[in-house]
This record gives sequence, structure tokens and C-alpha cells, in this order.
Amino acid sequence: MAPENNAKPEPGLKMVPVTKPKGWVVLVLRLLALAATASATIVMGLNKETKTFVVATVGTTPIKATFSAKFQHTPAFVFFVIANGLVSFHNVVMIAVNLFGKKLDYKGLRLAMIAIFDLLNTVLVSAGVNGAVYMAELGKYGNSHARWNKICDRFKTFCDHGGGAIIASFIGLALMIVISIISIVKLAKSKSNTPLLGEP
Repeated sequence: MAPENNAKPEPGLKMVPVTKPKGWVVLVLRLLALAATASATIVMGLNKETKTFVVATVGTTPIKATFSAKFQHTPAFVFFVIANGLVSFHNVVMIAVNLFGKKLDYKGLRLAMIAIFDLLNTVLVSAGVNGAVYMAELGKYGNSHARWNKICDRFKTFCDHGGGAIIASFIGLALMIVISIISIVKLAKSKSNTPLLGEP
């Protein structure tokens, strides 16, 4: 309960100050999330491996064919790149808002919009990375029931780079979850306008 006009607090109540997350903490978290999702976007976007295999033998002459593994061949990996790219762009915009947005606040909507967009981008990166994980597992182990062969025994570099991108995206997802929680807490505190909490 907050004292008004220098009134004394009611007996039996202990006044506990509410601590707000420091602005630089959110800024650092956003920079780390940006680095993680941007790394995931770049690594997966440049992920490509080409190899030549012997597919048949005519007499003593081997017949060779060249195959390429690219992220564009898998819609889940394409969505992964798009999702992480959009989240990276979101964090760039939010960093700018964090630094200069206080001057552009309109009727207190800034914190609400930040919380909404943080939550939406958390869901987006979660969908992207989980879809990529499913395809990565399929590429590594195959599916004997559907008779889909694994490819990671043939395109090891492609799979290693994809795995690194997925790990980076999971780090970005974890950071976005923390950022979203902080954004929601800041929004709730701004709506309550209560500097002190009464604790029985």
C-alpha cells in the first residue's frame, strides 16, 4: 500500500520497495538474442554441401553423380531462416526503441507494444527451431517406417552446420523468453503505478 500526502503506513504492514529491471539488462539480453538469431540465420542460410557419389558401375567404369544438400530443399529450414531473420530484425528495432523510444511514447502504448511484439517473436522463433529440429532428426536417423534414408552419414558438414544453427536458435529462444517475461512485468508495473507493495 502506497502512502499518500506523507501519511503514515497502516500498522502491521511492512513497506517493500519494488525493484524494476535495469534498462541495460534488457539491452544486453537483446544484443545477445540478436547475436544468437542472426548467427542461426546466417549459418543456416549459407549451409550447402556438394558431393559426388558412384551410383552405378558399367563393367569396370563407375558412373558418378553429383548431389547437393541445401537448406532451400527443406521447407522447415526455409521457415527457420525466415523466422530467425525476422526475430533478428525485431531485436534491432527494439534496441533502437530502447535507446530512443521514450521520446516517441504515445499515451503509454510503448510498453504494451513491446510486450506484444516480444511475445509474438518468441512464438515465431520457437516454431522455427522446433520445425528444424524435427527435420534434423529425420536427416540424422531417417525413418525406417516411411523408408526415408538418413543423409547425415553422406553430408556430414551440412548436418554439422545445421546443428550449430539450431543450437544458436535455441539460445535465442531462451533469451527471448526471458525478455518477454521482463517486458510483461514492466507493463504490469506501469499499469499498476504502485511504487510500494504492502506485505503483511
